[in-house]
Amino acid sequence: MSGPGQSLRSCCYHGGVYLWTTTMSEFHQDFSEEKSKSQVKRELHALQELGERLTTLRPEQLDRLPLTDALHRALLDASKHTAHIARKRHLQYIGKLMRDQDVDAILALFEQLDASSRQYNERFHALERWRDRLLAGGDDALEAFVGDYPDTDRQHLRGLIRQARHETEQNKPPAASRKIFKYIRDLDESKRGLR
Repeated sequence: MSGPGQSLRSCCYHGGVYLWTTTMSEFHQDFSEEKSKSQVKRELHALQELGERLTTLRPEQLDRLPLTDALHRALLDASKHTAHIARKRHLQYIGKLMRDQDVDAILALFEQLDASSRQYNERFHALERWRDRLLAGGDDALEAFVGDYPDTDRQHLRGLIRQARHETEQNKPPAASRKIFKYIRDLDESKRGLR
């Protein structure tokens, strides 16, 4: 029994544990702070999805993230698991390893890497369009390209275009087309100050 000035103590069974609380309101407060089983599952699934997104990064990108050695190895090994069930099981393992990580730091760096990857892909596709336009078009396409990239060696680029068209006519591998792409990529990188 409780006397004057004493709190009523109660015992409640919750989650496989007996909880001794000072008051019933304290018990309800403790109970409301705990996550539901559904909430825990949603959070674990979100960690697994983040882990799956991390498997798409290149090894040098993974090196920049604050990961434990076990998680780093698991992410690198993910590409080895191609069967559906094996991949699913491995992703669950990655999700389990993600629980011990600083997820906010990983997510922030991942989003930076993802944004730079998107920018890289956009640049890559823009350069592919330039190459295709140069191969399909005539002098107008070349003049437009030179307008955007004034450091272009016109004679060299014209020779590569001629060679690529000849390879296409002869059904040969597109070696000159690759050289054109490399040349315009180098021009683009030097224009943007990356070289």
